[in-house]
Amino acid sequence: MQHVYDINTPIGMLAIIEDDGAVTRVLFGGAKDAAAGSPAPTPLLAEAERQFREYFGGIRKTFSLPLRPEGPPFHQKVWDALMQIPYGETRSYKDIAEAAGCPRGYRAAGMANNKNVIPIIIPCHRVIGSDKSLTGYGGGIGIKKALLELEAEISGK
Repeated sequence: MQHVYDINTPIGMLAIIEDDGAVTRVLFGGAKDAAAGSPAPTPLLAEAERQFREYFGGIRKTFSLPLRPEGPPFHQKVWDALMQIPYGETRSYKDIAEAAGCPRGYRAAGMANNKNVIPIIIPCHRVIGSDKSLTGYGGGIGIKKALLELEAEISGK
């Protein structure tokens, strides 16, 4: 059964979606883009909220939640590669393509990055252009910049 819970964060509302004991999506803007939100969180959603509060408070650098993003095998490889980017660091789309086993597939890696359904937890915001430019982000470039600045400030990088 799917559960949807909205949390207010420094970057705006986020909807966290749980299905059968795993986080399956995080949506910018809250539950308006999903089924009606739940008035009270499940234990997993309460834990996810706690971890987001710690992340935004500069206490947490990695999330520890059961995740189940839906996507084709190559997307899964890219999302696994994203999970390996250390807090406060960035990688290029080329770096991600290489880590996913497809060195020349940087455009495909970019598309898989764009299809990430669990942003922030699977840190697609840490991927930038090879020229160090901030490229597109599902939550908007302003949110991507805010997340990178938060991590840089906390990590001292």
